[in-house]
Amino acid sequence: MVTVALLVRLEAKPGKEGDVEEFLRGGLAIVEQEPATTTWFAIKMGPTTYGIFDAFPDDSGRQAHLQGQVAAALMERADELFSEPPAIEQIDVLAAKLPG
Repeated sequence: MVTVALLVRLEAKPGKEGDVEEFLRGGLAIVEQEPATTTWFAIKMGPTTYGIFDAFPDDSGRQAHLQGQVAAALMERADELFSEPPAIEQIDVLAAKLPG
């Protein structure tokens, strides 16, 4: 069961779209090692707009993810890849359908 999530909106700098996509694809291997990250999606919402949606069973799992490797790498490369700082929203999950 998931009760909380993160929605992260990312706006790529012009010409950095491929680098953003590569960065996001690379994040999957890292979050696969996080037991409290129940679901994780890297998404493309438009020509230069990307995002991450991930969900957790509780807030401690969400906080562990925010202090993990993907979040650190995101902030480390933010100036290089994004035209504005990542917009990270902490949200509550009201209902979910998960495999299993």
